[in-house]
Amino acid sequence: MSYPFIPWHRGGSGPPLICLHGFTGTWRMWELVLPALERHHDVLAPTLPGHAGGPHLPEALSDDTLPDRIEAAMDRAGFERAHLVGNSLGGFLALQLAARGRACSVVALAPAGGWAEKDASFHRTLDYFIEMRELMATLAPDADAIAATPEGRRRATQMITSSYEHIPPDLVAHLIVGVARCTGAHRMVDYARQSAWPLAASQIDCPVRIVWGTEDRLLPWPASAARYWREWLPHADWVVLDGIGHCPQLDVPLEVAQLILGISSG
Repeated sequence: MSYPFIPWHRGGSGPPLICLHGFTGTWRMWELVLPALERHHDVLAPTLPGHAGGPHLPEALSDDTLPDRIEAAMDRAGFERAHLVGNSLGGFLALQLAARGRACSVVALAPAGGWAEKDASFHRTLDYFIEMRELMATLAPDADAIAATPEGRRRATQMITSSYEHIPPDLVAHLIVGVARCTGAHRMVDYARQSAWPLAASQIDCPVRIVWGTEDRLLPWPASAARYWREWLPHADWVVLDGIGHCPQLDVPLEVAQLILGISSG
C-alpha cells in the first residue's frame, strides 16, 4: 500500500477550529475525532513543518519557527482567530498561539513543555523519539503486515495509547510510516534540548482546558504538568482521564470530541 502524506486536512462548517498533532505525527492523529468536530466546526488539521507531508523546516530554528508557520496557515485559511486543539507538542503550540491572541479557546491534551524547570527527565523522552524514528524506519516497509495483527497494532501504539482495538489498521500503518518519514526529527530534538520552552501564559485570555491521561508513558502525569498547574495555568479547567495514554484522541475519541466541543461550542 502507498501512503500519501499531505500538508493539511480541512472539512466541516462552522466556527474555525485547528487541530495540532504531536511530535513525529501527522494530521491523521485527529482522524477518529474529526467526524464529530466537523459537524460543528470548520476544521483545519495541518501537518507540522518537518513532519511527513508537512512543509520543510527552515535552515535556522527558533522558538517562533512553528508558531509563525501555524499563524501563516491560519492567515491563508482566513482564520483571524480559532478554537485551538493540540496534543503534546501541538498542545504547547496551541497555548503559544493563544498567548499571541489567536485563540478563541484552547484544549491541550498532555501539552509538552510543562515539566519543572530543573527536571531533566524530558531528555529521555527526546531520546525515545530518536530511537523510535530509527526503529520505525526499519519497520516501515512492513507497516501493513504489522498493522494487520492485533499484536502488531498493540506494539505499534503502546507508547501513545492504552486502548488500540478500535484503531483502524490503515491508520496504525500510516502512523508507523509517518514516524519514519519525520525528516525534521533530529534537528527539532537538538533544538528542543536547549530551548527554555517559553510560554507567555499571562497573556492567555481565552478559556483553556488541559486534559491528561494517568497512563501517559511519554509525558507522565503529574510530573510533566508541573509548570502548568503550579505556575502557568493553575486556573485552567483540568481534566484527568484515568487509565488513558498520551494521545487521548486515539484512546477515547468520543470522549475527547465531547471535551473539545464542550468548550469550543459553549
